[in-house]
Amino acid sequence: MNHRPAPLTPDVLVIGAGPAGLTAAAELARRGSGHVLVVDREQRAGGIPRHSDHTGHGVRDLRRVLSGPAYARHLVGLATAAGAEIRTRTMVTGWADDDTVDVTGPDGRYRIRPRATVLATGARERPRAARRVPGDRPDGVYTTGQLQNLVHLHHRPVGTRAVIVGGELVSWSAALTLREAGCTPALMVSQYPRAESYAAFTAAGRTLLRLPVATRSRVTRVIGTDRCRAVEIEHLDTGRRRTVACDTVVFTGDWIPDHELARGAGIDLDPGTLGPLTDTALRTSRPGVFAAGNLIHPVDTADVAALDGRHVARQVIDHLSGRPRPAEGVRLLAEAPFRWVAPQILRPTDPAPARGRLLLWTDSFVRLPKVTVRQDGRTVARRTLAWPAAPGRVFRVPAGLLDGVSTTGGPVRIGLDGARSGA
Repeated sequence: MNHRPAPLTPDVLVIGAGPAGLTAAAELARRGSGHVLVVDREQRAGGIPRHSDHTGHGVRDLRRVLSGPAYARHLVGLATAAGAEIRTRTMVTGWADDDTVDVTGPDGRYRIRPRATVLATGARERPRAARRVPGDRPDGVYTTGQLQNLVHLHHRPVGTRAVIVGGELVSWSAALTLREAGCTPALMVSQYPRAESYAAFTAAGRTLLRLPVATRSRVTRVIGTDRCRAVEIEHLDTGRRRTVACDTVVFTGDWIPDHELARGAGIDLDPGTLGPLTDTALRTSRPGVFAAGNLIHPVDTADVAALDGRHVARQVIDHLSGRPRPAEGVRLLAEAPFRWVAPQILRPTDPAPARGRLLLWTDSFVRLPKVTVRQDGRTVARRTLAWPAAPGRVFRVPAGLLDGVSTTGGPVRIGLDGARSGA
């Protein structure tokens, strides 16, 4: 008769060994939280930065600039040096009960029953099929993650001429990867009036990479049999279509959280982010289960995700020490042009969100956004911010705008007032 081994019982289980998970583990272990176990399904820990082989990582959390692989190695080193245990090639397959997960790894199948769990499973780009781009089904069509994994981890060649779909920061990362692989980025396609990335990145990319950006455009068809040979592009305002020759297409951005475990647990999801609904302490609706990183705000930079990990660690420590869960609090809701806000719950006595910022995602460009906070028919706060709200990147709002909110009142609505859209 086969007997399942007794569950592992770490004090904290961190699911996901990317920047958020590793930083949380390092902070928890450093502060004496007992046995901290990190599990990740990949061959190596480090998350997406492992194959983002360009500089710019670590600015906010480490106060230094590193390449993606160096940043990943550094975070792994911090976690292990602090005493956290990391198990790779280890997949959490589901929940046995409210506190226990089923796991499959090199040691077989077993269960883990921690005192607290941190979900840090990150986010992924929607592939072509999820974007419903019609046409043929040839080779040579990737997401950025697939491309970088192929080039930087497996050192495989790609094509010779590429079209990049999307104009976000990750889109320029894809352009750099293509160049490194010997593939010429021929065109970047964005549905917006301007590329979503910061203007400095777009200007530098256009100048240094000589990469034109087709704005207000979309890919309507992929053409090719065995290998991609072209894409059809439509201008959204005029309806004119043209064909661009290429043997490689990279779909970038359009993020969705890796939320399968949260859904499987019956954890409440936010309809905007599609990730777990969290309060400013990053608690989920299930007691003892927290969430951090790009799982809850798809998607921000790796260093911001790491700082989420540092923030959630402090809240997990409070939970382990027996601090009771505060009262229900109020919901934070995003109003157009915002698609979502994170976190989504403000409870009395809870800390400010990570870095003292609310994170929002906008569907239109606003050069001088006047942020308004409303509750129960009154304006709680109104402030014009000096930085634009732009699609394709997180818009940060000082959490101090919530100071006048009543935690016993109705939902809090965050929107824009009196701001003009810019092209």
